[in-house]
Amino acid sequence: MKRIFSGVQPTGNLHLGNYLGAIRNWVQLQADFDCIFCIVDLHALTTPQDPATLRAQTREVTAAYIASGIDAERCIIFNQSMVAGHSELAWLLSCLTPLGWLNRMTQFKEKAGKQKDNAGLGLYAYPVLMAADILLYKATHVPVGDDQKQHLELARDIAGAFNRQFNVDYFPLPEPQIFGAATRVMSLRDGTKKMSKSDLSDYSRINMTDDADTVAQKIKKAKTDTEPLPESLAGLEARPDAANLLGIYAALAGIAQEAAVIRFAGAAFSAFKAELVDLAVSVLGPIGAEMKRLMREPAYVDAVLRRGAERAGEISRHHLSEIHTILGLLRP
Repeated sequence: MKRIFSGVQPTGNLHLGNYLGAIRNWVQLQADFDCIFCIVDLHALTTPQDPATLRAQTREVTAAYIASGIDAERCIIFNQSMVAGHSELAWLLSCLTPLGWLNRMTQFKEKAGKQKDNAGLGLYAYPVLMAADILLYKATHVPVGDDQKQHLELARDIAGAFNRQFNVDYFPLPEPQIFGAATRVMSLRDGTKKMSKSDLSDYSRINMTDDADTVAQKIKKAKTDTEPLPESLAGLEARPDAANLLGIYAALAGIAQEAAVIRFAGAAFSAFKAELVDLAVSVLGPIGAEMKRLMREPAYVDAVLRRGAERAGEISRHHLSEIHTILGLLRP
C-alpha cells in the first residue's frame, strides 16, 4: 500500500503559494494513495503562539483542505496534537538520532540565527518530530518543497538506523513525492522573493480567503516592467516579475509556462493581467467562498478533525504497539 503523509502549520494567511505548491497537488494524490493530511500544530509551537489564534488558524487550514477538494471521508484530516503518538514516537526516535545529524540541519541555523543559544529545544528537534509524523504511519511517500528536502532525508536516515539497530525491516524509507513541474510562487511586489505570509505588505500575496475584488486588485497592482511580454522562455531570464505572473497563469490554467509565454507573446501587461484576473477569480473564488462558509461552522470543522484523529489514532496505536515490542518496552 502506498501512503502519503503531509501537513501544514496553522500559522495563518494561507496564500496562493501554499495552494499551487502543495494543497492543489494533494487533491490529485487522493486517487492513487492512502492519504493522511495533518495540521501540524505541535510544530507551530516552536514559535510563540496566541492560544485563541492558534485554534482559529487550525480550523482555517482544515477549511482550506476541504474547500480545495480534499475528501475528508476518503482521506484522514486531523490536527497533530490530537494524536499523542506523534510526541511519543518523537521521543523514541530522538534516542536514536545522533546530535551530529541535527547539527547539519540548515533550517535551524536560518531560523535561530545569532540567537541559537536562546532558541527552544523544540526548534532544534523539529526534524525528529517531522520524522515521527511520517514514520508513525509508515508513510511511503511525502510531498516536500525545497525547504523540507533535508528533513525528509533525515527521516530516511532515522528509519534506516532504527531498522539496522534492531535488525528489522519495519519502517519503509519514505520517498519524496515529485510533481511534474514544481510551482514556485513569488511575491507580487518583488519577483525575486518567495510569496510569504510574513511579508508586511498584504499586496505581496493572494490569500486563499481573498474575495474576487481583492484578488483582482492585487493582480492589477502586481509589479511589472515596461516591456511587452517576451516571445520565449529565454526572454524571462532577467525579468523576474514577468516570469512570476506568467508562471502563476500557467499553474492556474494547468499548462506549461512555455505555452503561456507563446499565448501572450508581445502582449502588453494590461491585457495579460485582465486575463489573469479572470482566471484567478474563477479558480480561487469558489475556494475562498467555501473556506469562509466552513469557518462560520466551527462545530463541523471540529467534527472533521475529531473523526480524522480517531482514524489516525487507530493506526498510531497499532504501530506504536509493534514499535514498543521491537524496543523491548513492556505494554500494559
